[in-house]
Amino acid sequence: MKTGLVLEGGAKRGIYTAGVLDVLLENNILTDGVIGVSAGAIHGCSYVALQKGRSIRYNMKYGNDYRFMSFKSWLKTGSVVDTQFCYHELPEKLDPFDNETFQKSGIQFYVTCSNLDSGKAEYILCRDMFAEIDYLRASASLPLVSKIVEVDSKKLLDGGITDSIPLKAFESMGYEKNIVILTRPKGYRKKPNPLAWLSALVYRKYPRFVEAIYKRHNMYNDELDYVAQREKAGQALVLRPSRFIKVAKMEQDLNRVKEMYELGRHDAMTQLDKIKKFLAD
Repeated sequence: MKTGLVLEGGAKRGIYTAGVLDVLLENNILTDGVIGVSAGAIHGCSYVALQKGRSIRYNMKYGNDYRFMSFKSWLKTGSVVDTQFCYHELPEKLDPFDNETFQKSGIQFYVTCSNLDSGKAEYILCRDMFAEIDYLRASASLPLVSKIVEVDSKKLLDGGITDSIPLKAFESMGYEKNIVILTRPKGYRKKPNPLAWLSALVYRKYPRFVEAIYKRHNMYNDELDYVAQREKAGQALVLRPSRFIKVAKMEQDLNRVKEMYELGRHDAMTQLDKIKKFLAD
């Protein structure tokens, strides 16, 4: 039976996931596959590369560099995340990503992106993060504040628009037992996007993508319901923040970022025995 990790996004709130993943690495808990969306994919690739602590390290060191994520970057480059800095300088030089270990891990790593033409999610199997970094970038490129990412003749953006919690997709690939890491506390339900009308103007050439934006809250809430069903059936184990911490998408208070990371560690440690039993059964 193949085991998997399903990692939701959440911009800087996604550092919660990094805390959970670091605890898994410290306890030698590895799954057969990982599928990530946006920030979930960004932290998930460090897990596959066995680089414990990497995500929180570079977030704390570079989190307030305007090139990391800011409106200043958006004004200068057209994207809130500076592509050259975050997807090249940082992983290649400043805090090197261990691509060799990633490739040799044996863990299948999928990145979820939204295809603007089809309005549907695509699940990209990445075998070389340096060669396929643009898929990771696309998955984390938020609409309205990011340029469209063109890869292999596809126009892509944030995977969370079309499949925020890709548990059903991963199950269809044969991953029968999955740990699902969410970045919102229990009871959260997504509301309609108040900026959907603006997206309809900006992406008017892509009506199916616009439709996905308008329907995203329904898709997300339906996926939460599905996760709950699979959890009840014993086929999914869910970790989510045990308390609310206000972390903005482009949070500049590094103390809050660190607090969210530590909460992820705490929640994972609390459920460590349950996690081990779930994967062993």
